[in-house]
Amino acid sequence: MSEKNIVLDVREVPKLSKWLIFSIQHLFAMFGATILVPFLTELSPAVALVSSGFGTLAYLLITRGQIPAYLGSSFAFIAPITSAMAIGGPEGVMIGSFLAGVVYGILSLLIAAFGTDWIIKVLPPIVVGPVIIVIGLGLAPTAIDMAMNVDGEYSGVHFSAAIVTLLITVIGSLLFKGFFGLIPILIGIIGGYTYSLVITAITNVKVLDASGVQAAWDKIVSSNSFGEAIQSIFLVPDFVIPFVTFNPVDAFSWSVVFLMVPVAIVTVAEHIGDQMVLSKIAGRNFLKKPGLHRSILGDGVATVIASLLGGPPNTTYGENIGVLAITRVFSVFVIGGAAVLAMIFGFIGIITELIGSIPSPVMGGVSILLFGIIASSGLRMLIDSQIDLGEKRNLVISSVILVIGIGGAHIDIPVGNGQVVPIAGMALSALVGLVLNLILPEKESGYGNGSMFARSEDEE
Repeated sequence: MSEKNIVLDVREVPKLSKWLIFSIQHLFAMFGATILVPFLTELSPAVALVSSGFGTLAYLLITRGQIPAYLGSSFAFIAPITSAMAIGGPEGVMIGSFLAGVVYGILSLLIAAFGTDWIIKVLPPIVVGPVIIVIGLGLAPTAIDMAMNVDGEYSGVHFSAAIVTLLITVIGSLLFKGFFGLIPILIGIIGGYTYSLVITAITNVKVLDASGVQAAWDKIVSSNSFGEAIQSIFLVPDFVIPFVTFNPVDAFSWSVVFLMVPVAIVTVAEHIGDQMVLSKIAGRNFLKKPGLHRSILGDGVATVIASLLGGPPNTTYGENIGVLAITRVFSVFVIGGAAVLAMIFGFIGIITELIGSIPSPVMGGVSILLFGIIASSGLRMLIDSQIDLGEKRNLVISSVILVIGIGGAHIDIPVGNGQVVPIAGMALSALVGLVLNLILPEKESGYGNGSMFARSEDEE
């Protein structure tokens, strides 16, 4: 890419008048997906915003301000968090998230010491692609349940809100251009919210409950002074902090660890793919400078920060990479500005209430598309890597991963005192895929002719 195509380079500081606009654009691009994860997993959307902001700033520092990437809530952890919540609650989830971040740190040290070639053996596309498909399809029942059902019972009115939301999001994804083309998820949520408000008034079926928003607004407008109004606007999110709100020793669970930690294997592969795409867009080799070990470490530290606050694990966001591709504004100061704005949003009470009032079918409608895209991205990895499924080895590995992951197979490991630790779903399918890839012959076929890992080695 020629220099003349760059509006703002990585280390350039924008003019104040444009800085805010550019940062708000990134905030909107990540907003819908970032709040969807805590919404689905019963974590706090406000804390997710704050932790994504903190995590992004930490990432920028660790990568020496050389990679313009925004980090938001990771979709790969939705199913594990949902299962972990039932076992150990949000406290247990935070411990699992913390250890997943530690895995990133360990991988970072290994990459710094031994390079990236060994990743080919651990994370070939024939393993990662099907596991990503499992992530998307495994979440499909959650999306449909949110879209169609209320307390387990079918509701046509609620389903209509999901369909309208889905249609608006799809139309936005296909037809909207420029800035609006970057935020179809947010537009879909706004459109679905508006429809839910109207349909609630027409049918008297409570699809949307905005009483919390109204109460927050009334509290602001009824303030007797400017200072009281400011106090009414800002609200401390429901942080989940170790040694402050809970004792991590009491909340520790091996079951949660085995549910969440293996997910880091998959998200690292997604991270590498994002870095390669970002490198092409910005005309730099971020895998070489500042180095893959730094970017993975930044991702891990962001996840650790989220776990110390009560937010979901963080990862680099493709939505914001899309913003960079269209605007050619690569300034890390713009990304940092978006991070600060996200943190501020997390402390504004009326915004928290507004997010909490989004109807489940609206989120279900958006999720139908997003979870399908996750599954399709796994398929795309296999295609881009030119994996030959005519090879029996590849066919066996992918088939076993898909059925074990989607079918809900699990292994219960005895840990004494009559207790067992289950390894289930995506975690089990990933581990089985890794083992099969290591023991079956003709490993080269699993890398593919267009492997993203092979390309990264060539670039370095």
